[in-house]
Amino acid sequence: MNWTPLALEGAYLLEPAVHGDSRGFFMESFKESEMEEQGLSLRFVQDNHSLSAEPGVIRGLHYQLNPKAQTKIVRVVSGAIYDVVVDIRSSSPTFGQWIGVILSEYNHRQLLVPRGFAHGLCTLVPNTQVLYKVDEYYSPEHDRGILWNDPALGIDWPAANPILSDKDRRHPLLKDAELNFG
Repeated sequence: MNWTPLALEGAYLLEPAVHGDSRGFFMESFKESEMEEQGLSLRFVQDNHSLSAEPGVIRGLHYQLNPKAQTKIVRVVSGAIYDVVVDIRSSSPTFGQWIGVILSEYNHRQLLVPRGFAHGLCTLVPNTQVLYKVDEYYSPEHDRGILWNDPALGIDWPAANPILSDKDRRHPLLKDAELNFG
């Protein structure tokens, strides 16, 4: 697996070796020893799976507060997404900055989202299925978010008329969000 560090410290684009032939393909989507080679010691405890039926579904920007913050590895098994991470570590030189990458069933890329980052995605095609591993269980009392279209962030979402949950429509702006990441 190729690990490419991204512009926000701690975030990585993961590109597995894909072995294909006339039958299809095989790849290792996760390998603990490769994480350890990158200096990461994570124990994933839960896998999540979402289906978005329509293009233009935006999920996010989500995070959990400490001590239940989560590291995620996100990948697409069907369809395609524009995947976004925002640095919400108040002492980070890149606080409030974001990056976006396209993950799809065809490029097999994955995104490692470290603790202290908000995460969101926008589906690009119908019937997109996303899988992600997390290293901490979901905790409703620590669950938080930032408004997807916060003008201070200026995220260039690829959706003219996004489809959002009621919860995601009500998240606060970054300047008003509860954060406890140093």
